[in-house]
Amino acid sequence: MIDQLYRKAVLTVAERPQVEKLARDKMWPLAQRFVAGEDIQSAISAVLELQKDGIQGNLDLLGEFIESPADCTAFADNVLKLIDAAHAAGIKPYVSVKLSSVGQGKDDGGTDLGLKNARRIIGKAKEYGGFVCLDMEDHPRTDITLEQFRVLVGEFGAEHVGTVLQSYLYRSLKDRESLDDLRPNIRMVKGAYLEPETVAYPDKADVDQNYRRLVYAHLKAGNYCNVATHDEKIIDDVKRFVLAHGISKDQFEFQMLYGIRRDLQKSLAAEGYRVRAYIPYGRDWYAYFSRRIAETPRNAMFVARGMLKG
Repeated sequence: MIDQLYRKAVLTVAERPQVEKLARDKMWPLAQRFVAGEDIQSAISAVLELQKDGIQGNLDLLGEFIESPADCTAFADNVLKLIDAAHAAGIKPYVSVKLSSVGQGKDDGGTDLGLKNARRIIGKAKEYGGFVCLDMEDHPRTDITLEQFRVLVGEFGAEHVGTVLQSYLYRSLKDRESLDDLRPNIRMVKGAYLEPETVAYPDKADVDQNYRRLVYAHLKAGNYCNVATHDEKIIDDVKRFVLAHGISKDQFEFQMLYGIRRDLQKSLAAEGYRVRAYIPYGRDWYAYFSRRIAETPRNAMFVARGMLKG
């Protein structure tokens, strides 16, 4: 309950226009620690730097709830440019996309614009042997995102498109099980949106426990799992679980945020685990940065610790 109140307080304050203006003016130097930069080249450079330590990248052009169809298509065009640039730099493209950013729910001649643009993006990534993760947003978009994910896996294959489940939602265990026939690649996260108690666990302990259940069930089902957490207790539990159940290191990877716990990322990579950093870039960084701080009071400590540890 305390975590829910904290998240609500932070996000409520962050949504005020005067706070956003002040933050954009004063906090960009701090945000740069966790956002690779404003342009494609900054993002590509961040991946190349991480690869020196055996860490791969998950690139994300920031932007969500874009309103006009033309802007949604322009956003998709920029993601295509990102994929081309990654390939040109010798990087196998791996990108995350919020379907709301590319037109989810908007009609385009009888076809969902988000689905149309997602096809363009995944098709381009597939040309280069790459991968696209369809990010999960607030709970009203869960059904349509999972429906479109199912369509896209059918068209492009689970080796080229995945999605995300959030452990703070009560429904996520059933959602995970419902996707098993796809043999899906799923990124497990705790969740960062402000959700009501009618749909989401209010207490962190319940969120953490459900996170473990999701990861364990997905691995036991033989699916590829992206364990996206900085929680060392959970990471250690996952290490013990895979060892006890004879699960190969090729069946999962640890994912963390760019700029947070680089030391832990390097340590895991040195132990032979696959590690990937989620690398956001672009001018629309404020909403992303606010949610990172609002996830839990611990994340404020992650921010401070990340600044100190490098």
